[in-house]
Amino acid sequence: MSSSLKKILIILSLVFILSVALSSLGIAYAGGVRGVGLLGAWFFLTFGIIVVLGQLIPAMILLYSFISSAFFPYRKTESPILAS
Repeated sequence: MSSSLKKILIILSLVFILSVALSSLGIAYAGGVRGVGLLGAWFFLTFGIIVVLGQLIPAMILLYSFISSAFFPYRKTESPILAS
């Protein structure tokens, strides 16, 4: 990977984490959490969302491959041949 691509990925990752953190902070504040509890709710929501996404994305890839293999059992490069 080139260094410019690494910098872009780092910036995008930081922007994503910051946006999730700020939205979590807004949700907790709007829900009536104040003081030190706001900090705890902020961390809980932020890292909870990141952990759920970290589990959800690979699970969706596996689910897609399972569904596609169930409905399309042949490989895309092969043509189905009936053995007689």
